[in-house]
Amino acid sequence: MPTAHAPTEALESDACYLAMKTHDARFDGSFFTAVTSTGIYCRPVCRVKLPRRENCRFFRHAAQAEAEGFRPCLRCRPELAPRAASWSTEDASRILALQAARLIDEPDAWAEEGPGAAQIAARLGVSDRHLRRIFEAQFGVSPLQYLQTRRLLAAKQLIADTRLPMTQVALASGFASVRRFNAAFVEHYGLNPSALRRAGGASVEGGEGKAIEVRLGFRPPYDANAMLGFFARRALRGVEAVSTSDGKEPAKGSTPTYVKLARTLRIAQGAQAHAGWLQLRFDLEREQMLLSVSDSLAAVLPIVISRARALFDLDAEPMAINAALHAAFPHGDGLRVPGTVDGFELAVRAVLGQQITVAAARTLGSRLVEAFGEPIATPVDGLNRLFPTPAAIAAASGNALGQLGIVRQRQTALQAIAREVAAGKLALHAGADVPSTIAALQELPGIGAWTAQYIAMRALRWPDAFPAGDVALQKALGVTTARAASEASQAWRPWRSYAVLRAWHAPSPSPSPCVAAAEPSPLITTAGLTA
Repeated sequence: MPTAHAPTEALESDACYLAMKTHDARFDGSFFTAVTSTGIYCRPVCRVKLPRRENCRFFRHAAQAEAEGFRPCLRCRPELAPRAASWSTEDASRILALQAARLIDEPDAWAEEGPGAAQIAARLGVSDRHLRRIFEAQFGVSPLQYLQTRRLLAAKQLIADTRLPMTQVALASGFASVRRFNAAFVEHYGLNPSALRRAGGASVEGGEGKAIEVRLGFRPPYDANAMLGFFARRALRGVEAVSTSDGKEPAKGSTPTYVKLARTLRIAQGAQAHAGWLQLRFDLEREQMLLSVSDSLAAVLPIVISRARALFDLDAEPMAINAALHAAFPHGDGLRVPGTVDGFELAVRAVLGQQITVAAARTLGSRLVEAFGEPIATPVDGLNRLFPTPAAIAAASGNALGQLGIVRQRQTALQAIAREVAAGKLALHAGADVPSTIAALQELPGIGAWTAQYIAMRALRWPDAFPAGDVALQKALGVTTARAASEASQAWRPWRSYAVLRAWHAPSPSPSPCVAAAEPSPLITTAGLTA
């Protein structure tokens, strides 16, 4: 039975109970409700009968509830909740603990064996003893307990939503063996994985050539049309497709309701590469996104899920962001920062987009895909290419790139990035160290502050990126210098990436091509970013 200790981090219990009573999706993932009479913990959006107030305990993190002996609800499924934000401007210990949690949450940050306390401490430049102390002070559990909960919830999602064999579920979720996987489930949830699958059901029959489908939660408000419209304007031929309810690409100048994005992707895990496709569509009524993934990516499904969440910025906390930005940007409360499923791809597109229009950048990117991308068979019309690998671009001749219309300066920048990524010297994902990665990018030829900040915004998922030298941004803010833009932005920290997006989307005349100080920058319009 669950123990009776108080939660480590104080919560406003009455406010939590009210949010649970009204099933308020804005708080989804911000806390979990544990019910002492049942031993179950739930999301605030759970539709079960409202428990009595005196039987409820509230935790900020699922790991805290599980450490107290509570089991996840099979109906609302806590593994579907958006992750809690891990950015802060508070004291150093809290920032360090949140950064450690962010590294644990990011599958791309680690090799196949997964993170350990010593590895995380080394990444953060502290001793593992110090890390454990501040982590337990912040979360009420050890880094190992937090990681175990993350793995168990990832596995629980695969068990409930797919028919993957249990061996594959165990390995994909980060367990070293099926024996350890089964033992962890019995210890934490009181039943074995097969029983959990029977209790929860699975919506999709797996099998050769069939798609795997999972659900991903997010917090409202969410401007789905703005996000899908952003990707539609930048879709590279062969790699991406955004379609409407009639299956067609949205017409130029129209404002339809977009319903689906599909694309190919490749995920390298150690020496092995997994290639396939995914499709994403919104279920706004349930505050969910439905993700379909080719079975060829089953072995790396948690990584695919993490990248899909990043692509659509599903873990953003609108209440915190809007509290900081609404007064200055009242029309952007539903906007999110578009991400990427491949940091190298995003960096290439950022370079290609310098000083040209969205349409021109899309043309160059499509030519690059056609020339150097590997063919792939998919059941989705128009998806037949993978984005080129770093090795392919690094090995391309200047003449071959020039024939695509890529000028010499861009060639140099593209190949410099490709060589660094191929050699493992440059990591472009959400688990990378932001300051050192920005510095490393700016040391490369043709990469200045604008491009580095843009890559940090979208590939590193840094919510405080701010390309202060961007002329269009300065115009939207009513200033004329990068210094003035930076000074104006201080009140928006740590959410300046969202402020940038809102400024670029703010109703105003289309600005002229922007030329940032000491660097060629993309043409930015009020429709959004170029790359």
